[in-house]
Amino acid sequence: MTDQATHLGSIEDVEGARASVLLNEETNFGLSFVEGYGYRVGQIGSFVRIPLGYDDIFGVVSQVGARAAPQADEEIPSHGNKWMTVRFVGEAAQGEELTTGLSKYPTVGDDVHIVTKDELTRIYGEQNQSGQINIGTVVGSDQIPARVDLNKLVSRHAAILGSTGSGKSTTIAGLLHNLATSSAIESPRVLVLDIHGEYGAALRNSANVFTTNANSARHESELQIPYWALSFEELVDVAFGEIQGDRDRAALVEQVENKKKESFPEQDIQGIDQSDINVDTPIPFSIHKLWSELYKLVRSPHTESRDQSLNTVAYVTDEGGDPVDPGSVMNVRTPETRRHDQHAGVYVAKPDMNIGRQVDTLTYRLRDSRYDFLFRPGEWLPDENGAVERDLDELLESWVGHNSGISILDLSGIPSDILDTLVGALLRIVYNSLFWARNRAEGGKRRPLLVVLEEAHSYADDTGDGSAAESIQRIVKEGRKYGIGSMLVSQRPTEIDSTILSQCGTLFSMRMANSKDRASINSVVSDNMEGVLSSLPILQTGEAIIVGQGVKFPIRAQIDPPPADSRPESQDPPVISQDEGLGWNQEISNPEYDKVLEHWRKKDPNIPTDDTRGDE
Repeated sequence: MTDQATHLGSIEDVEGARASVLLNEETNFGLSFVEGYGYRVGQIGSFVRIPLGYDDIFGVVSQVGARAAPQADEEIPSHGNKWMTVRFVGEAAQGEELTTGLSKYPTVGDDVHIVTKDELTRIYGEQNQSGQINIGTVVGSDQIPARVDLNKLVSRHAAILGSTGSGKSTTIAGLLHNLATSSAIESPRVLVLDIHGEYGAALRNSANVFTTNANSARHESELQIPYWALSFEELVDVAFGEIQGDRDRAALVEQVENKKKESFPEQDIQGIDQSDINVDTPIPFSIHKLWSELYKLVRSPHTESRDQSLNTVAYVTDEGGDPVDPGSVMNVRTPETRRHDQHAGVYVAKPDMNIGRQVDTLTYRLRDSRYDFLFRPGEWLPDENGAVERDLDELLESWVGHNSGISILDLSGIPSDILDTLVGALLRIVYNSLFWARNRAEGGKRRPLLVVLEEAHSYADDTGDGSAAESIQRIVKEGRKYGIGSMLVSQRPTEIDSTILSQCGTLFSMRMANSKDRASINSVVSDNMEGVLSSLPILQTGEAIIVGQGVKFPIRAQIDPPPADSRPESQDPPVISQDEGLGWNQEISNPEYDKVLEHWRKKDPNIPTDDTRGDE
């Protein structure tokens, strides 16, 4: 192959990390053939090569046409529109791999060439490189696989950003499918926080799926998040709501800490003693017993006007003086008490703690079945004495230590008013466990964890407030050192906290029309990549421009979708369809709106039909 066959033009202007290239008169935009392979000339995002003696400089085309010409006072010469802007990305000595950055710059008159298939392979690396995973193919060169470096992808964090319908969910599903099926990966470690319940059906054969509406026929497990694993602040948010006064908060801290210390003898806990316990220590205790005592203290009438102890509750009693109904702690049933009547010695409760409204909130949430995953977490539910059947080690193992290696926590059934706090709590629990055990085989240093955060803008917004944002900031700032990586997925990058987004070392930028969202992406990538990202509005579904530490050089890739039976439930429903029972063009037959109501009430889209109910 001669250099003339690949020659495009020459450099006419160099400015910092970019150059203006004047194309040859005979160079035509379109398809050019070199040794039987076709190459698109003038494609945004395509590579060019600039020989400098024994070295080659490589660049990416960011602009084509008359506006790519260098700015000058005089009118542009007759070549008019035959210009390209090239942004430099790296260099390589002959026969060696490419490295980012430049040790020397081209100058006016240096030749510019098409990058051929062999040189593309040189850019993107050989297929047998360890530590990399295929995610698709390079756009314009279907024979070149697009690969990312797993070490950098996980440890330096990543973000998948794109408008609705651009292919984000399919990209995640494809990546997880490749991790689960790759012969080079024995035991991946991935935790997916699935806000809309898209991935359970897609990956149930290769992942552990946890949901609030588990069905064993669908190989799902119940999502259980024990309240006693939460920090005090998280527990207050999900159980009581806001507590204003410092005095009331301090009193509640004392109550919770005492309950944990009282229950400690009931536990088989190694390595600590009672003096090590504080209000944030993840020790089982009975929140139902705490509720019962707080309710009696602040809501029940008493037989002494000043002594509001539990022993002075004014019960309705039988002839023997015993309470007719003292209530039920575990069933959250209030005791039957006498009416307020000071003449009869029955006084309104006037405790030192002004938390009546908060206790009412706890009463409601303990009774609400939507919160059962939290306040009645199966075998992790403490009895009145605080004893549990299973400890957190088994819960952690089911999330991040099982054989399949991928866990999906379906959070679609969680009440929206506590979603932010629960996401923050989950991330904190996982982070703390892997951080403190970092030197053990189960820790993050020995076996890193990737946390995938779907709809990240919902809880990591640009205010930077909230439990979730605080936990994510900690992971993106410190997680690299302890083997805990994050992958944010969002359709609105402009709403994500800029501190969090700026820490994502690898960006998968998919189709995005909103100018503000594109600007937020440009703000966190290097200046010489802005031209490459200018094509975001016109990317096809499933295409992504990948930049950052996970790839040696920018890639415009067509992401490989997972198999048809492993795709997330995020596709657009057809309005017009040839499939029976789908679309507006199909006849309505046997509508069952009673089933619609049943699904709604149960908050489960997968209730089995009548002929399969008996098999559950």
